Amino acid sequence: MPKRGGKHAEMGREMRAECKRAKVEAACSPSVMSFESPDSLFGTLISPIKQEVFFREYWEQKPLLVQRNDPLLAAYYQSLFQLSDLKELCSQGLYYGRDINICRCVNGKKKVLNKEGKVNYMQLKKDFDQKKATIQFHQPQRFKEELWKIQEKLECYFGSLVGSNVYITPRGSQGLPPHYDDVEVFILQLEGEKHWRLYKPTVHLAREYNVESEDRIGNPTHEFILKPGDLLYFPRGTIHQADTPLGVSYSTHVTISTYQNNSWGDFLLDTIPGLVFDTAKEDVELRTSVPRQLLMQVDIADSTKNLSSLLRRLADRLENTRELRSSDMKKDFIMNRLPPCLGCDSAPLTPGGKLPKIDSKIRLQFRDHAVITVEPDHENSVSIMKPPLVSWVGECRGSARRESHMMGTDEDTASEEGTAQQIHGLRFPLSYLDALKQIWSSSTVHVKELNLISDAEKENLALSLWTECLIEVI
Repeated sequence: MPKRGGKHAEMGREMRAECKRAKVEAACSPSVMSFESPDSLFGTLISPIKQEVFFREYWEQKPLLVQRNDPLLAAYYQSLFQLSDLKELCSQGLYYGRDINICRCVNGKKKVLNKEGKVNYMQLKKDFDQKKATIQFHQPQRFKEELWKIQEKLECYFGSLVGSNVYITPRGSQGLPPHYDDVEVFILQLEGEKHWRLYKPTVHLAREYNVESEDRIGNPTHEFILKPGDLLYFPRGTIHQADTPLGVSYSTHVTISTYQNNSWGDFLLDTIPGLVFDTAKEDVELRTSVPRQLLMQVDIADSTKNLSSLLRRLADRLENTRELRSSDMKKDFIMNRLPPCLGCDSAPLTPGGKLPKIDSKIRLQFRDHAVITVEPDHENSVSIMKPPLVSWVGECRGSARRESHMMGTDEDTASEEGTAQQIHGLRFPLSYLDALKQIWSSSTVHVKELNLISDAEKENLALSLWTECLIEVI
């Protein structure tokens, strides 16, 4: 285990001040999560810190530690995942590598102790007790409904995929060496205590995971103990390591992560091809040939000047562009996000109530899951991406999508036809775009007030959305 940087109870001056502030305000803050909306969920997650303060002072900038000392919140956090859950989960059929990793930090390196095939609980417990190995449980929201609810709301809040891992570490042990990640991280301490050390980033807002050596990272900027009910946030690129103190039997925490490959750079790579394609149809300069033998040249100084000029033309067009066409980011988010968590006892969703007519007042359902997009490969059309719940039938709706969430599998894209339906949802002529935006942005709207030319188009749009359970008639 790497050498510790100081006493466990010590922490950076900045973090100590924030912790005191949090404790003072904790008495008037909610004790458990609020699932009324994505906004309320995130508000209770970081409570008592206000959201505007969080995004102004911490997001992508520096760590935030909230030490709550709240028994009710500690009990709620513990219910999200416990060491005792593993026995039942192993009986459902878990596999090394896919569902569980067993690892230890040895001489500053990660040592993986996985067996082959299916996880045996008794062997898992033996490795945990005797080898002091950390149990890393991948994507527990696949099995724990409360985490499903939390992460589904966070995906709506951020508009980005949200994954999680549970780490269970025995006393006097450390699972991972000092490293940084390519995601924004929220740590929820569930059981026991964990000793954390954070270090100054060597790569600010890193785009990839990397292990850092002890002699490179220097002294910790922050050092503290997390207890049940506590929360820690740090930006991608923050170097960190954590161990379970000798006086604690074990520690359980869940790492909730988001914003992987979700930067302005990623967005530009995704949308610029569509912008170039649209501009080239109207701007002859983009349709002129590149110089002869351009691809064979070493010195392309003259051509870079021409390219700079063309980029400025694109920038001018961008200022007057109504829609940026996303090639992959929207599709990836829509296809892989969690479905709404409505509970296993709810009846299969089918169209109900009155049919929408021209005089009807309608309201969009599942607003946080309905995404409107203009796609570059379907000229002159607009799609509203359906949340996966509209076709759910079965014991617990959405189970297939939930079981593969953040697992990198292709279970939901088994056929070309199914893939096309999931990606495209309902497609309409591009002239329907304003009406779709109108429905999406309004709490309620009359069908006759939709921004379409004819009453027939208005009724057709409303009926199409109603058939797919995307709207209800008020």
